[in-house]
Amino acid sequence: MWPAAESLFNRLAALGDAMALREGERELSYAQLLSEVAQRSTQLQQLGARRVALALDNGIDWVLWDLAALHAGLVCVPLPGFFSDSQQTHVLDSAGIDCLISAQPHFGFAQATPGVHLRSVVKAPTVHADTCKITYTSGTTGQPKGVCLDIATQLAVAQSLVQASASCKVERHLCVLPLATLLENIAGVYAPLLAGARIELMPMAQIGLLGASQFDLPAFLGALAQAQPNSLILLPQLLLALVSAAERGLQVPSCLRFIAVGGGRVASQLLQRADALGLPVFEGYGLSECASVVCLNTPESRRIGSVGQPLPHLQVRLGTDDEVLVKGPRLLGYLGEPSTTEEWLGTGDLGHFDGKYLVLHGRKKHQFITAFGRNVNPEWVEAELVQQQQIAQAWLHGEALPGNVAVLVPRFPTTSDSQLAEAVATANQSLPDYARVHHWLRAAQPFSSANQLATSNGRLRRTALLDHYQHAIEQLMANESCYGDA
Repeated sequence: MWPAAESLFNRLAALGDAMALREGERELSYAQLLSEVAQRSTQLQQLGARRVALALDNGIDWVLWDLAALHAGLVCVPLPGFFSDSQQTHVLDSAGIDCLISAQPHFGFAQATPGVHLRSVVKAPTVHADTCKITYTSGTTGQPKGVCLDIATQLAVAQSLVQASASCKVERHLCVLPLATLLENIAGVYAPLLAGARIELMPMAQIGLLGASQFDLPAFLGALAQAQPNSLILLPQLLLALVSAAERGLQVPSCLRFIAVGGGRVASQLLQRADALGLPVFEGYGLSECASVVCLNTPESRRIGSVGQPLPHLQVRLGTDDEVLVKGPRLLGYLGEPSTTEEWLGTGDLGHFDGKYLVLHGRKKHQFITAFGRNVNPEWVEAELVQQQQIAQAWLHGEALPGNVAVLVPRFPTTSDSQLAEAVATANQSLPDYARVHHWLRAAQPFSSANQLATSNGRLRRTALLDHYQHAIEQLMANESCYGDA
């Protein structure tokens, strides 16, 4: 067992017969959870596993295997289902995975026992000392990047979240986001377990989340009605769907006490609409490098338009260029790179303080975050697009949007819209769904220095492009249905 994990398992043992996990008709008390975890921990050790990847849908088994790897002192790597095949292969190889927990077989792995697959890894890549979890970001380049975390850092965040939501007396938490997402793993599993709450689990299709950018509103509302949770973690697009449903008179459970929202920019107007409905929504902010949550609004300290105050286990200040800097428990280092040694970690986000509340402005670089919480580097997608014969230039925009929008300059005057659509479809085949082009517009003219949409050497002027095409994008998105009808 990882030594720092002992406090977690002691806490679980003290909760005894209280209900811990429920998935449909299957229920486990805290005592039963510990028994199951111990059995799976022993199984992993007997199989000689060293690094375990979890490729399971949301459910009790995901939680049990995650805790079993922790109990056995192994490195655990959650494998997001929204990654492309090539990205998943990259994760398995770059992390040196020798044990894959999956309902499906995977090339190169042989089944050892039902759901457990093994392969021989001659020389596993070196990881930072004390690494118990490697979480992969959705990528600022074509391949995801591994963030190495120890359990002490993860539990520090979880304990701060328990403290922040204590007044809400959460008894039931419904996991809405994929458990492979670090935010749900820490705030939706570890924090409720420390608080002695019951975790409600359902497959992602039952929740209504399909992939990284598809959402079924009726399924989501049905899941809420079934679970009757006190707390949820939502992405901005999911909050918009919930608020819009409530405004239309659709039933939203009255038992909700703490709805955390993060993973992307949240419009103040949306939070005000939630307030008007009596929905207890609290915006937060975090990053994988800090084991998810850094700042959070709470019932006692809340300011709309801010991401809240720093959690008690860390400090936040601004750099000379207004970059948000964080000091406290954080990543050990990136996989394959030297350990982090700087006292203050640069987040790449810009902001200012309104009193004690942090207000974010946006990203330092071009990367944007979709309404579904996925990081996208537009230059990566644009490069895929301009490889297509029919596309000369491309600009991708998706900040806080439910779908990415590309503005395309055809390579030839005779290029038809159907040919552009075919080119986009071809480019999309090599991209994970969160980075794909979901909507596109035909540019009225090439991007050039003459019209100030590009520099003299051809680099895109992104701010100018947004100013030029924002109205057209807003009109396009207004005509699109971003979530299912109830």
